[in-house]
Parts: sequence; structure tokens; C-alpha cells
Amino acid sequence: MDWIKKITRITLFVSLLVLVNSCSISYKFNGASINYDKVKTISIADFPIKAAYVYTPLATKFNQKLRNIYVQQTRLRMVSRNADLAIEGEITGYNQYNQAVKSDGYSSEVKLTITVNVRYVNNTNHEEDLEQQFTAYRTYDSTKTLTSVQDELIEQMVEDITDQIFNATVANW
Repeated sequence: MDWIKKITRITLFVSLLVLVNSCSISYKFNGASINYDKVKTISIADFPIKAAYVYTPLATKFNQKLRNIYVQQTRLRMVSRNADLAIEGEITGYNQYNQAVKSDGYSSEVKLTITVNVRYVNNTNHEEDLEQQFTAYRTYDSTKTLTSVQDELIEQMVEDITDQIFNATVANW
């Protein structure tokens, strides 16, 4: 009887190993859902700053990050015109507001906001065209100056906005 129990245990163990190894699930989260048979190229125009307050490095960082996300996460070829997909727009807002007020009446937090207007054209399927505004914000302690935190905050907000644009245009989530 002991040998039957051993064989049964070994059989169950081997069966469990086979089951575990055969039931693996694989997901690929690169975000893009593009029909590469129809869509092969993309053009992304420079987004100028049309906000009342202009911080010049913002446009450069935004334009580079927007192009990079499409190059790195898709197989689309970047072209300057006559593309299957076209993205253009402008940075329409770069503002800071007092967010929270302490008991002494002074601000304790400042909210920095970036707003971008995007026009997206899918020349292979115009039903997917869109014009939309995307916004991101971060808060910082009011004891700090904007100049001491803005590069770091801009980096975070630009990443957030470019992810939003990517998801709205080609991710189809």
C-alpha cells in the first residue's frame, strides 16, 4: 500500500507542475492598438506655448517627450508631412494658484497646472479624429519658489500629459 501512496503523490505532484507551467498568462502593455497594415507613419508638429506665462524649456521638453512616446511604444515611422496619423496643437495654459491656506491666512501649497490642446487626425479612419484638452497638475510647498521646483514638476506633468495623449489617440482603451 505504501508504494501506491508514493506513486499517487508523485503523480499528483507532476500533474500539478504540468498544470502550473501550462497555465501561464502573458500580457503586453505597450499601450498601442494600431493596425500596422493601414497605419505606418505619424507626424507630430511642434506645440508652441500660447499660455499667458511662458517658460521656454516647457515646449522643448513637451515636444521631445511626445515624439519619444510614439517612437518608443509603436512601430510608426516619424515623417514631417502626409502621415497616416497627424498630431498638432499648442500649450494653452501654464499657471500657478494658491491651493491651501494656513490659519494665518497665507498659502501653504501652490498648484502648478499645464494645459495642452491637441488635434489628432487619423487619415486612414477619420472617425477617430479628435480635438481635446489635456491637463496635469502638481502641488508644491509655498515655502519653495517656483524656479526651485518647476523643472522637476514639469518633467512629471509632461509625462502625465503625453501618456494621456498617447492613450486617447492610439491606445483605444
